[in-house]
Amino acid sequence: MGGHGPDPKHGIYLGGWGNLGCTTPQKGIVTYSLSANRQRPLAGAAHAAIFNTWRRFRHQVLYVVPPFVAAYAAMNWAVERNEYLNSKPGRLAEGTEE
Repeated sequence: MGGHGPDPKHGIYLGGWGNLGCTTPQKGIVTYSLSANRQRPLAGAAHAAIFNTWRRFRHQVLYVVPPFVAAYAAMNWAVERNEYLNSKPGRLAEGTEE
């Protein structure tokens, strides 16, 4: 049970309790790190922004454009109708006098 000597079955040293491992340095363990000032936090941000914006626009355009077109058409009709009703021919057509 985690003895202090060589393992009789495999012939390797397990180490004492709380100190498991072998007496030789471990091999084959590689660690990589990158300094904070070498990282590129905005790498690809412009490219992603352009294509992400296009994707989002393409998926939302049919929800946004038709109401704006309808509102513009209604407003344009209302402005033209108001200008007509406040003109001399419009007042005569409605039967009101100046």
